[in-house]
Formats: sequence, C-alpha cells, structure tokens
Amino acid sequence: MSKLDLNLLRVLQILLEELNVTVAADRMHLSQSAVSKHLAKLREMFGDQLFDRTAQGLKATPRALELAPQLNLIIQQLEQLTRPNAFQPSLSKRQFNIHLLDTAYSLTFPFFMPALLEKSPNIRLKTKSWQPNSLDSLLKCEIDMGIACREWDKRSPIHIEDIPSDLNHIELIREHSVCLVREDHPVLKQHWDLESFLKFRHIQVSFGGMEQWLLDDVLNLHNLSRDIAIDMPDFHSAMSLCEQSDLILCAPARYAKKIAKSFKIKVLKIPVDIEPGAYVLLWNKHFEQDSGHKWLRELIINNVNKQNLEL
Repeated sequence: MSKLDLNLLRVLQILLEELNVTVAADRMHLSQSAVSKHLAKLREMFGDQLFDRTAQGLKATPRALELAPQLNLIIQQLEQLTRPNAFQPSLSKRQFNIHLLDTAYSLTFPFFMPALLEKSPNIRLKTKSWQPNSLDSLLKCEIDMGIACREWDKRSPIHIEDIPSDLNHIELIREHSVCLVREDHPVLKQHWDLESFLKFRHIQVSFGGMEQWLLDDVLNLHNLSRDIAIDMPDFHSAMSLCEQSDLILCAPARYAKKIAKSFKIKVLKIPVDIEPGAYVLLWNKHFEQDSGHKWLRELIINNVNKQNLEL
C-alpha cells in the first residue's frame, strides 16, 4: 500500500456498515459509479477483493472483516483531531452508533429523541439490537454507546460491578421482572406462590444474547427449575401466545406495563426474592472527553432519568 487515502478509508467504513453500494452512495451523497470507482481503488490498495456481490447485497471478505475494527478506531481518532472543541449540536451531522436491548427502545428513545431532533436536527443515530459481541464492540470503540441490562443481585453472572474497567457506565432505569398469565388462567384460582409458579409450563424470551435469566440462576441454587415449553425471540409474540395458552411468561416490568395493555393478560409478582436490576448506558473511556459524545450522553441521561420512577 504505497499511499494512504483517508477519503477512501471512509468509503470502506461505510460500505462495511451498509453492505450495499446504493445505500452507501446515498449516505455519502455520491453516485453509484463514483462509489464503485472508489471500491476498485480500495481493492488495489489492500490487494484484496474486500466484497463479493450476492443476491442480498455485498458480503465482506475475511480481509475486510479483519480491517473493520482498526479502520473504525483510526477514523474516530482522525475525526476527533479535526472536530472543533466546542460541539455545536445545531450544526453537527455526526453519526452515532448505539447497540441496545430491544426492550430498552420504548423506555429510552421516546424520552430523549424529541429533544435531540429539536436541538440537533442533522445528527443521525444508527441502532442495532444488543448482542453478546456488543460489549466487545464497545471495548474496541467500534460503536459509541450501548444500553444493556446489568444486575445488582450478587448471585448474577452479569453483576454491574463486573463491567470492564475500560468502560464507563451510568444507571438509566431500575427494573424488576413480573409474571404474566392470561385473564382466565387456572392459577388465578389458586394460592399464588413458588409452587404454583413452577407447576405450569413457561415461555422463555431470550434477548440481548442472554440464554438464561437471573431468575433461573437463583432457582438453580435451590435445585429448582422452570419447565420451559418454548423459547421465543421477542416479548410481543410471547405475550400473544401467553394470552392464548396456560403458559406463564416472565418479562421486565416497565416494558410489560407498556405493551401488556394490548393483551388480555394479568400481571403477577414473581414469587422469588430477587434484587431489581438496571438498564445501564455504557461507553468506552476513549470518548469521555469527546464534546459531541458527552453532549449526547448527557441528553440521554437527563431525559431518561425523568421517567426513572419505581413502578
């Protein structure tokens, strides 16, 4: 690689994010032919095809995937060098990448997005669902922020004190779990306790890459377990099934309260003593003094905290 063209690196970064020449061209306000020419230069620069064309769009080669983390970090560092010290929200066109739990969208975005759109109409937020590799992406500075669940209960494997030291964090919302059953569920005619809770089969929702809830960790300590009938990817579908069956569904209380109104279901307390957990905002210490990053963090924190009242 005889000459490093920083503009080409930015093209490569966006192609890796979008995996679509048309979308990447629109985002950079370039023609598709211009992006294709840039891609040809990138292939020559790195001596690799970088992307293969498929029916679904572009597919990054192993070499391109290997370059992505270093590329993101280099561009972020260069952007910080040229970024003015005084961040001007009304003029900024910066893009922020955020990974968050699906259940966190309705608890956070409605509270800070109106203020963001008013104060900084040209900022773009690109969000993806939180996955197990999201924490690694934060550590590598591949994304700007994350909103994930962490526990205060000492029995949890994802205790808030175990967040990596390279990351800063702040609690946004304290959360606990509840049980949901259909309106005429037979358990409602019985004494509600741990025995009746375990008597019926359950719906399990795995989200954010968590295979098992803290509830199950605690039950296992007492040689107990729930009988999971079905594992589902989202709570809305799970509530629909809960409404139509004798299956019990456990869900985060605040999220459940927001969407349970659309279903004929009852909310019950979980008959297991568990300390409430929290949705936390996470970011790499690398961004601590970044004025734009700090502005967005404070906007999220200040507006979301207004609704952080115990149910």
